[in-house]
Amino acid sequence: MAMSVQSTEGKRALGSTSDENSVVLKSSSTPVRVNGQSSLQKEIKKETRLGISTKKDEDFGKWYSEVCRCGDMLDYYDIKGCYILKPPAVKVWGILRAFFDAEIEKMGVEEYYFPLFVSPSCLEKEKDHIKGFSPEVAWVTRAGESELSIPIAVRPTSETVIYPYFSKWIRGHRDLPLKINQWVNVVRWEFSDPIPFIRSREFLWQEGHTAFATKTEADKEVFDILQIYSDIYEKLLAVPVIKGIKSENEKFAGGLYTATVEAFIPSSGRGIQAATSHSLGQNFAEIFGISFENKERKLEKKETKRSLVWQNSWGISTRSIGVMVMTHGDDKGLVFPPLVAPVQVVVIPVPFNGFDVNIIYEACEAVKSTLLAAGIRAKSDNRDTYACGWKYADWEQKGVPLRIEIGPRDLAKNQVRIVRRDNGAKADLPRGDLIEQVKDMLGKIQQSLFDAAKRGKDACTQKVENWDDFMEALSQKKLILAPWCDEVEVEKLVKERTKTETGAGAKTLCTPLEQPDLNEDTLCFASGKPAKKWSYWGRSY
Repeated sequence: MAMSVQSTEGKRALGSTSDENSVVLKSSSTPVRVNGQSSLQKEIKKETRLGISTKKDEDFGKWYSEVCRCGDMLDYYDIKGCYILKPPAVKVWGILRAFFDAEIEKMGVEEYYFPLFVSPSCLEKEKDHIKGFSPEVAWVTRAGESELSIPIAVRPTSETVIYPYFSKWIRGHRDLPLKINQWVNVVRWEFSDPIPFIRSREFLWQEGHTAFATKTEADKEVFDILQIYSDIYEKLLAVPVIKGIKSENEKFAGGLYTATVEAFIPSSGRGIQAATSHSLGQNFAEIFGISFENKERKLEKKETKRSLVWQNSWGISTRSIGVMVMTHGDDKGLVFPPLVAPVQVVVIPVPFNGFDVNIIYEACEAVKSTLLAAGIRAKSDNRDTYACGWKYADWEQKGVPLRIEIGPRDLAKNQVRIVRRDNGAKADLPRGDLIEQVKDMLGKIQQSLFDAAKRGKDACTQKVENWDDFMEALSQKKLILAPWCDEVEVEKLVKERTKTETGAGAKTLCTPLEQPDLNEDTLCFASGKPAKKWSYWGRSY
């Protein structure tokens, strides 16, 4: 999108400035005022280019990077795969954190903080676990000029940091359940190409770790947490997800089973693991000696009165922000669902030559204050170095759900013009009932974004029952639901064969909790053996 900023008297679309012989340049991030001359107009028009240069459906990867950067979500750091999160991204993460904290507090989870570093002895205790993470573990090998006698790992996750202390803190049944959560950064030195928010070497997340006396209690929590994650995506981020179970190949290393919420990005044709809740069984409890005096065994006078605990771990990360951007963003930039938007409403003055601009600015400030008092995150844009049209494009690029415009005609009619970011619809609203109208419109935008995203996901979902249809659907970047025999070797063969034939392997994304009917004579799409379940397949991030 290219746009020249002009002085156009009486046109709301671009607005006007009080100085008719000036235009505004945006070079990098610094606005500069230049005296306008007709011979310079073409050069100036190029300099004032604003917007995303790549279309979402033409080069998704480049588009996504541009949207994150131009939307002011992040900046690139001088270490590949690391990013600076800017205020809008931090604000979204804070909103998600507040929602999640309130939910897990109801469940009796308490907040802790454990150190960043892991000793090799702890990290290597659980061989299956460390094997799953070993390519991603970063090690500190020296301090200053001195080599460390024993290298120290930077946490890729904290099971091996926390569980030695669970064994100290849990003695009897009265110490259970033990439920903790921490909000931290973790480091995973990915070898594949990093993607902002989606796959980075350092990222933010919460990780919950819990211990129970019985498997029944632990299993219940796995799915209670999964529902909260589903609510975060569907109710806050307006992103439809699938609740399911990971395959044996894809489950958490060292765990019993992994429950997941999976999202799908139609524009790239890839699934994405959105959040996970792991049942760890008693594996870590056995390795780290986490046991308790079992009152039931004591009452039954059994010789061994101690029992191993049943454990869970669960987490959601800043990857959720990237999923939101990928799902809702368009060719103009970010599109924020109102419930997580850092700024829900921006108020922009529309000056008119010959009219006192200060009166318009005062009206904008008054509207902003009214919105803020009603709990609506609002901001006014009184920058006098930019024309209205430039501001409109700038805030559209930043994804603000609603824009309010106020000009002389609006003041005369005691109204405002309101413009939706998601569909561009405009309406003139009386200022008297503005709060109710704005809240109603924000709610409609939230629902509209979810409905549009769900339609997009559903349109890209295809049910198949044989290999040829599977490969055809895969070539069309579909989310594929197929009958499967649930054999590990068959999944491996599917991944290898699709990689050989197409250059990019497909795998199971999850087995949905809501299973379609499976006839007894249904065969696995890949092996021809009797099918045991329906599972989602596709390429993934």
